[in-house]
Amino acid sequence: MPLPEGVYCLMAEFETPTDLVRAAQAAHKAGYRRMDCYTPYPVEEAAEAIGFHRDEVSLVCLLGGLLGLAAMFGLETWINVWAFPLNIAGRPYFSWPAFCVPAYEWTILYAGLSACFGMLALNGLPKPYHPVFNAANFRNGASSDKFFLCIEATDPKFELADSRTFLQAQSPLSVVEVEY
Repeated sequence: MPLPEGVYCLMAEFETPTDLVRAAQAAHKAGYRRMDCYTPYPVEEAAEAIGFHRDEVSLVCLLGGLLGLAAMFGLETWINVWAFPLNIAGRPYFSWPAFCVPAYEWTILYAGLSACFGMLALNGLPKPYHPVFNAANFRNGASSDKFFLCIEATDPKFELADSRTFLQAQSPLSVVEVEY
């Protein structure tokens, strides 16, 4: 699939996490919604400032666990009642207490696997290429000591000149256009 042409985002570079959080709060208050923060270590305030409150991994984990429970309980029921019924000491074919331990184990297995693979899928990973790596200042400082606010061009409020003026008003070290 060919990459689209043009500007991906405007990226502002900040010296401290406090400056980044302040700029992110101002951007969210100004109506920008398609933005992201890049920091060398987790900054919880930045996630709150841009309005990032998604937690779909827990739902994926719950659904995976319920699927594991239903799959194992159904498998044991099918085997013991219909496929291969054995009359052992006059016990009933559908002896559900014996099914609980394996069903619990499959619940844990499916929940763990769905949490792992669901997290990777929801994060869009693996992603070998991202346009922000085209910015030279991002390559040199994002993983060591700089803080970046990226306002994407797909944001409904994004206008190149207005967004640049807005970001420069937040007193960053630099504001750069990031190409696709």
